[in-house]
Formats: sequence, structure tokens, C-alpha cells
Amino acid sequence: MAQLSPVLGQANPVLAARGSGVQIFDDEDRRYLDFTAGIGVTSTGHCHPRVVEAAQRQVATIIHAQYTTVRNKPMLELTDRLGAVLPPQLDRLFFANSGSEAIESALRLARQATGRPNVIVFHGGFHGRTVAAAAMTTSGTRFRSGFAPLMGGVHVAPFPDPGHFGWPVEECTDFALKQLDYLLQTVSAPADTAAFLVEPVLGEGGYVPGNTRFFAGLRERADRHGCLFMIDEIQTGFGRTGRFWGGDHFEVRPDVLITAKGLASGFPLSAMAAPAALMEQAWPGSQGGTYGANAVACAAACATLEVIESEGLVRNAEERGRQLTDGLATVAKDHDQITDVRGLGLMIGNEFRDADGRPDGATAAAVQQEASRRGLLLLTCGAYGQVVRFIPALVVSPAEVDEAVGLWAEALAAVLAH
Repeated sequence: MAQLSPVLGQANPVLAARGSGVQIFDDEDRRYLDFTAGIGVTSTGHCHPRVVEAAQRQVATIIHAQYTTVRNKPMLELTDRLGAVLPPQLDRLFFANSGSEAIESALRLARQATGRPNVIVFHGGFHGRTVAAAAMTTSGTRFRSGFAPLMGGVHVAPFPDPGHFGWPVEECTDFALKQLDYLLQTVSAPADTAAFLVEPVLGEGGYVPGNTRFFAGLRERADRHGCLFMIDEIQTGFGRTGRFWGGDHFEVRPDVLITAKGLASGFPLSAMAAPAALMEQAWPGSQGGTYGANAVACAAACATLEVIESEGLVRNAEERGRQLTDGLATVAKDHDQITDVRGLGLMIGNEFRDADGRPDGATAAAVQQEASRRGLLLLTCGAYGQVVRFIPALVVSPAEVDEAVGLWAEALAAVLAH
């Protein structure tokens, strides 16, 4: 009898039978608040009626129209709609299935366009699990161990993380930019460096936001050295941070933007956007794929954009994010083990450290599991699993935020009282 791989872990022991908004119901009809959103994927919530209707209509029309063979209308409509929300200079799109695939497509474009072999990534970043994407991922060894050698040509510079370094953000930023310059002087010469690749907010790395001066420093160095500045908006895009793109908080002006996750409310779809003059430098045959721009996924993505706009979900993410942060910060005041509550919009992390100041993944996991038993689904992240993250769908209501904060407080009290 076939079974799932034994190494596939499950963060919450729930058999999901149905979902609506930010709620999941198991096969016994027990209700859970889903503050995972499928790792930030169900941006409009579970089974939003307009997304369901768009997908059902498309399934009955044409399901798979492979886009290097023929075109399909949802793909063309989505391309137009994305043009209205992307930075204006990014006017050409390539569609794929997953974030990892889009990341690798961006890397291929950068190398082909510049003729340079190397890419610089930033410590704590997560860019995927495939070989090239894993080589660019430094948020944890579990994503890259056991199948070496990984792709070469990847070099790592510091990300300005005050929690890790124990310094103020300005000092962290000075250090990160200085070390980047040193890396360019000693390891990857500018003439060998195709691109910088960075997340606006470290995702798997612990929900650590960057800052405006850091990203301005990357932009300036990219311009000076002729490198591309590529921004990974896979988790931070589509309103997640209270702005449409996470980089909007920091006035980021990227040469390449990669997005996925919340793009299609649960259907597999990713995209890479770049200016026409850059995309034209991709080599013939270097872009393609069997399922990219699937008609049903594109129809769901078009409906997702309609819902985000018509229901004001970017603004809701900002307002509910502020409410959630304030509530979590208030709860954290009663627990010394929580040393930071941080993030942007509906992307909030609670960091746990022990009495000696060391990352405390064991306590974070215990509280996350206790919250699940009480009906609140959460995930952990961070290099040591020391951060519990809250990442609900953008449709979350004030009452649901309050309920989640209450359940979180109960879970903390239950675990930390022992």
C-alpha cells in the first residue's frame, strides 16, 4: 500500500476537509483559524467565491493551453492586469509554476544578459529547494544539505538583521554594505557578478524586514558595477506586507521581480518580470515549461487581482497587520522568552530566546503546537526554528485577529507556566 514519504513533516496534525476565508474545518467539522495561508499562498482566503467561480468557468472552457504552443486568454488578461501593479519599468513577463522555477529563470536571464557567472545573495534568504535555488538559499541547512555539490557561482553577503548581530539597525546596515563591498573586492569581482538577489523581508530566515538605506545601497552598487538588482517577492508580494509589493516600503527599484505564492490564491503559478530591453537578452529557447501560464491558474490569478482591488485587501493587510502586531506585542510583554515581535502587514514573527539569549526553537515549537491544539494554525521559521510566524489570508477580519491573539495568549500561558 502506497503512503507519503516518511520525511514529509506536518506542522499541524489537521486533516483539512474544507475551508472558507481564514477558517479550515477538519473531517469532524472542527473549526481552526488558519494563520498559515498555505505558507502565504491563499491570499484571498480559502475558496473565495470569485476565485472559485473563475476557476470553475475556465475548467469548463479549456484547462491546459501550453503557452509556447498556443496562447490562452486568461494568460493575456493576466499579463495586462499585472502591468497595472508592477513597477512601470518591468513590462515583460515570463510565467512558471513555482517560486523556485521563477528564481532559476531569473538567474538564467541574469547570466545570459550580463555574460557574468556569479550571483550574490544575502544571509538568511530563502529562494527555493531545487538545486540552483537551494544553492542561493541560506535560511537553514535543511534546504541544501545532503545533495552536494550545489551550483557554483553563488556568494553570500550579510543581511542587516539586528536580532542576529545584536546591533542597532543603522550599525547592521553599515556592516552589511561594507561587507558587500569587501566581497566584491575579494571574492566575486564586479566584472564577474551578474546580479544581487534579495528578499525585502527575510521569510524562512525569520521575518526580518530590510530597510530603505540598505536597499538603496544595493541599487547604487548594482548601477555602479553593471549588476542586476533582483528582488524576490515570492512571499512578500500581492499585498502581504500592507503594500502591494514588499519592496514598496523601501523605495526599491528592481531590474527583475519574482513573484509566486499569493498570485493565484492557491493555484500553482509564478512569474518573473523584467524590462523589455533586458528580457530580450534571454537566449532563444531559454524560457519555457510545460505547465507555466496554465489557463485555470491564470484565470484564478485574474480573479485574485480583482478581489484584492475591489475588497481593499492591501489596506486591510496594513490595518489588520497593525492590529495583530499591537496585540502580539501586548501579549509578549508578559513573557521574557519572546524577545521580538516584528514584520510588516500580515507577515509577523515572534522570536523566542532562552535565558542566556540563545535562539529557542524548542519553546517556539511547543507553543506553536499548543496553539494548534487550541484551534490556531501557525508555522515556525528562522535558522533555529525560533520564530513563530503569523501569516493569515488578507481577508482576515478584526474579530478573527482578536480571536487569534487570544488563542496565542492561552497557548503561551499553557506552555510557559511549566
